[in-house]
Amino acid sequence: MPELPDIDVYIAALTNLIGGQRLTSVRVASPFLVRSVTPPLATVENRTVTALRRIGKRIAIGFDNDRWLVLHLMVAGRLQWKNVRPSLAGKQLLAIFDFVPGSLILTEAGTKKRASLFVVTGEAGLTEHDPGGLEPLSSSYREFAAALRAENHTLKRSLTDPSLLSGIGNAYSDEILHAARLSPVLLTQRLDEDQMRRLYEATLETLHQWRDRLMHVAAGKMPKKVTAFRDGMAVHGRFGKPCPICGESVQRIRYKDSETNYCARCQTGSRILKDRSLSRLLKEDWPKTLDER
Repeated sequence: MPELPDIDVYIAALTNLIGGQRLTSVRVASPFLVRSVTPPLATVENRTVTALRRIGKRIAIGFDNDRWLVLHLMVAGRLQWKNVRPSLAGKQLLAIFDFVPGSLILTEAGTKKRASLFVVTGEAGLTEHDPGGLEPLSSSYREFAAALRAENHTLKRSLTDPSLLSGIGNAYSDEILHAARLSPVLLTQRLDEDQMRRLYEATLETLHQWRDRLMHVAAGKMPKKVTAFRDGMAVHGRFGKPCPICGESVQRIRYKDSETNYCARCQTGSRILKDRSLSRLLKEDWPKTLDER
């Protein structure tokens, strides 16, 4: 799922492409995409784009009649831009937004259609789609620490909880925790001040670093490759590969459709965290530390 750095790159590209432009028509290919009825989608046609913003992991496009399109790409939704008007065809095609200079194309890979589009009115309508999490890049250390200590959850869960922090998901939470040298299963209310400070600084550094890097690659244009697995990541998606800091193999915890990657030597004092599926299979043979493998 595109996260804060990726969504900000989309917002920058969309600002260049459709900011101040008139939306001439919306062509919807998938009946599962539009999740709202009132106001109707037609109310944004022939209106001019006046604002673009990120709401958590959502893209919000504002028009001159105070209507907003709120787009959630979910896991496999992606945006493309064509200077010529494309046809409404293709298995992955969900919708086409036609503007005067070109067309914005929304696609979604796979058979599960999870991407969603809502039409809302004004700030009140936008608030209904805001999970309420703190914006990590504009928060103070005290605000950040208070948000995480409000409830006692694992760091992995807290970092990816949209009601606590905005825009962070599975990929960048792995990178943040590795940079902070903290275990993903450490409980938030057990963090001392040094650990919390490391986590805060690692969050800012990781998100800034990746947003700047992706902005540079995109150069103001629509990003061509939006993925959770990127070259240069320290641990996310790198199970079995060497940690760039210590050289130890990256470990993982799998749960349902998600996976947490970490370095045992750098983050957990060489303790291997239990993978639910493998630990049940191996039982007593499951290694507790790197030395027991």
